Amino acid sequence: MSTQELNIRPEFDREIVDIVDYVMNYDITSKVAYDTAHYCLLDTLGCGLEALEYPACKKLLGPIVPGTVVPNGARVPGTQFQLDPYRQLLTLAR
Repeated sequence: MSTQELNIRPEFDREIVDIVDYVMNYDITSKVAYDTAHYCLLDTLGCGLEALEYPACKKLLGPIVPGTVVPNGARVPGTQFQLDPYRQLLTLAR
């Protein structure tokens, strides 16, 4: 009897496959769609940078141990922080 676990990945649900196919293969031809996405990105970045003006927001950011710098780490826009990718994800997701 083996205690080894099999590393067999099940097939994705049909709905997931359909979504991926749509996202990867749909040809966007609308200038309005591109402009809207562009403005949405700019607005998101602007809101994030504006939030850095508030102390309650700033105290949630950064490394767990103050002063920690991860060489070649992920930068947090608008700050001096360079974090490991997981901590950067948590910082940006707040």
